[in-house]
Amino acid sequence: MTILDKTKPVLVTGATGYIAGWLVKKLLEEGYTVHAAIRNPSKKEKIAHLEQIAKKEKGEIKFFQSDLMKNGSYAKAMEGCEVVFHTASPFKLEVKDPQKDLVDPAVMGTKNVLEQANKTESVKRVVVTSSCAAIYCDCTDLENTKEGVFTENDWNTTASLRYQPYSYSKTLAEKEAWKMSQQQSRWELVVVNPSMVLGPALNIHETTSESISLFKQMGDGTLKAGVPNLGMGVVDVRDLAEVHFNAGFNPEAGGRNIASGHNSSMLEMAQILHEVYADEYKIPNKPMPKWLLMLVGPMVNKTLTKQYIRNNVNKVWKADNGKSVRVLGAKYRPLKDTLVDSFRQMIDEKLV
Repeated sequence: MTILDKTKPVLVTGATGYIAGWLVKKLLEEGYTVHAAIRNPSKKEKIAHLEQIAKKEKGEIKFFQSDLMKNGSYAKAMEGCEVVFHTASPFKLEVKDPQKDLVDPAVMGTKNVLEQANKTESVKRVVVTSSCAAIYCDCTDLENTKEGVFTENDWNTTASLRYQPYSYSKTLAEKEAWKMSQQQSRWELVVVNPSMVLGPALNIHETTSESISLFKQMGDGTLKAGVPNLGMGVVDVRDLAEVHFNAGFNPEAGGRNIASGHNSSMLEMAQILHEVYADEYKIPNKPMPKWLLMLVGPMVNKTLTKQYIRNNVNKVWKADNGKSVRVLGAKYRPLKDTLVDSFRQMIDEKLV
């Protein structure tokens, strides 16, 4: 059991990211000194919101220039830290070169950060943000689970560079983290596996998360003909920040941890938003027929291949989040709150 010193600084990689931003906010609220590692600290529009939060909170923030693809670039940022949160990893579904755009940054970035942890004597715990994408590839994988529910024991075995390369990148990166963790004994590894992360962004105009584009499509009429009935899990980004915090500082934390508040679907989410915003926006409340999706899906979005549609549309997604509740103190807010807060922000910022 590792007891950690709260006076020591804490490293967050990719600190300006969607998930990382809320984690940084939580750390500052709790009075920690945050070493925020980002690619370009001189871009004021990227860091202004974190500086503003730091002014109001007990903690302190220091920015460090670091690059996932550059060996040794996390050395200064990690100095003196006992806890390292590695959240930096690209979340893009449509890419030109999956190896270069997804797999290399995810795997080499993880390797880079953990190699630095091996060299930094102060490090006692590393928290890696993985994904439920490393647990399953398609909703049909549910049929092969022991209890008919995804758990921390499950691994994605079917994603590849050609099929669901984002999921493939997350799987390879997490496996690399476990391999490196087992090759040493000074620091311990805790992995957080979130499902689809939704909720308001702290810096929405600089956020590139796929979840933002999902809300855009629901509100701007792109999906007015119907929404794909895709089974998926959902977790609120604010709840996820709390889970990460406890993964870092709860002495009992360990292993993999599914962080997912709701077993849901795109259709259910659209119907909830339709109920609230139908008078103002063309939010769909009906499913797009599978045959029609098969016809137009691949033309509209390269990731909507016939194989993907076959394996995920009109299929149930179900995961056991019990460990995150028991060990990491997860409290998951109602799905409607997450969706309404997200969409309201999109409206306020004139993004729909």
